[in-house]
Amino acid sequence: MREGFRFYNGEVVLGFILGLLYLCDYSIVPIRASIHEYRNEFFTPQLNAFLFHGGSEGLFASKHLEDHDNSSSITSPGNKPLEGKSFIRFEDVTFKRTEESAKIQNAMQSRTGLIEAIIFEVKDTERIGGNFLKTNSNILCCTPKLASEESCTVGEVIIQKDENTPEWPKRIQTFFEGNKQEAKMKPQSVDINKTGMYYLYFMYCDPELKGTVISGRTVWRNPEGYLPGKMVKLMTFYGFMSLGYLVLGLGWFLRFVQFWKDIMQLHYHISAVIALGMCEMALWYFDYSNLGSTGSRPFGITVWAVTISAVKKTLSRLLLLVVAMGYGVVRPTLGGVTSKVMILGVVYFVAIEALELVENLGNINDFSGKSKLYLVLPVAFLDAWFILWIFSSLSKTLEKLQMRRSIAKLEVYRKFTNALALFVLLSIAWIGYELYFNATDPISELWRIYWIIPAFWSLLAFSLLVVICILWAPSRNPTRYAYAGDTGEEYDEEAISLTSGVKVDGGEVGMMMERKEKKGYTNNGVEGDGGEMKGDGASLDSSHNFDRLILSLPSRSYLCRCYSSSGEFI
Repeated sequence: MREGFRFYNGEVVLGFILGLLYLCDYSIVPIRASIHEYRNEFFTPQLNAFLFHGGSEGLFASKHLEDHDNSSSITSPGNKPLEGKSFIRFEDVTFKRTEESAKIQNAMQSRTGLIEAIIFEVKDTERIGGNFLKTNSNILCCTPKLASEESCTVGEVIIQKDENTPEWPKRIQTFFEGNKQEAKMKPQSVDINKTGMYYLYFMYCDPELKGTVISGRTVWRNPEGYLPGKMVKLMTFYGFMSLGYLVLGLGWFLRFVQFWKDIMQLHYHISAVIALGMCEMALWYFDYSNLGSTGSRPFGITVWAVTISAVKKTLSRLLLLVVAMGYGVVRPTLGGVTSKVMILGVVYFVAIEALELVENLGNINDFSGKSKLYLVLPVAFLDAWFILWIFSSLSKTLEKLQMRRSIAKLEVYRKFTNALALFVLLSIAWIGYELYFNATDPISELWRIYWIIPAFWSLLAFSLLVVICILWAPSRNPTRYAYAGDTGEEYDEEAISLTSGVKVDGGEVGMMMERKEKKGYTNNGVEGDGGEMKGDGASLDSSHNFDRLILSLPSRSYLCRCYSSSGEFI
């Protein structure tokens, strides 16, 4: 009994996914994307200041410039006051200093510590700190010497105002009072009337405030909703990709139903990848749509989208690998290599799942941290391993098909190899572009076109799947490309469609050849052992029957040297 290749056992996969969701439910907090939450976060010393990065996003300008109530809390996205508004809102932002720092302060003093929220557009980075000062570029906070020159105020962050927009960069100050341990920031919003990449930093200059923590949240909103600027076009792209997979799935389904009697096992694997791709794009679209409407990413949908995306990427690579190995075409099973393929698939799934969980669970900033490098490297290494294994397997498969002179199969695999080589070259070129893009845009000034980077990979994977669907589409003659037994030498696949489909292996042909030789026919139709001529009836009838049998066999002329009744080689 032949054992077909199986990607995973259904119960094992279901148990793994449920276990993953269980662990995620207890180890990862609900996702707040455009709502940046702070949970007793510490400030980091930088130059002569202490700072905390509150978030960064691409924001589009408000469509309506009239003011709205800055003191009100966040309202429903459907309310008219929020329509067309772009802003950054501070909610329940609280600073807590250490007891030691609070005790040394005078209870009667009104201001005993200052923390500033600095909001600036990325192009105004040089206006923060001493960057614009020729001799003091390595400071952030004002010093007594600079204060004496009337350049700034001691204890405050140095900011050079823009003459055209004197209110920017924006500074919001919060003071500790007396010997109180906490200071609460007033709820307020900062309207965004100019499109750009905006950064928020909380800073203080007083060394006595060392150990202070921040809690609360900030809400970032674009005119059309809470979706970060770099994701707006990406959501539209996922919508079109969902339609693309739907059209591909519909076409594949119609073809599948039309030739359902001639389906190969490989067709089921292709169907699974198409279905997963459709679900993946649809889930990402609804995930982004919900984020734009509420400011929060639904935990369940996001985890399912990440998991299905990881499963789809894994199965896509495994599909390429088993196709390259000739599974279902030149070999019925993967044999001893099955376990190796399974292990590689499981390892890749774990690696890509971890990477995408980190990328999609938590606050979304329009930049990537260096910590992701530790998760990106394993995925890159495994992708390289897949590529090497795929092309190595393709080389062996092509060589085997050439030796067997399987013209039809060889032509398909040559087209597949050429297409795959083209996609690999495009991938390498795009990786080079990504490196250039990130190197030349470290502070995300090009955030509005960032969406094309992930979109390209999704489009490339979809295009490669379309190529596979075209090359291995269900047809009336599946045995033309399917595995048809290993005879040691390949017979003509195209002859199968012209015959009744009877399968005769090499052993049967050899046995009939041997029987023919025992009858002792020579080139002239003379019986060899007796030297007498056979009667016309017996001899000719036997010869004609043998001719009809030979003509009905799906074999090539170079496979055997048989005599016809006329004494010629067949």
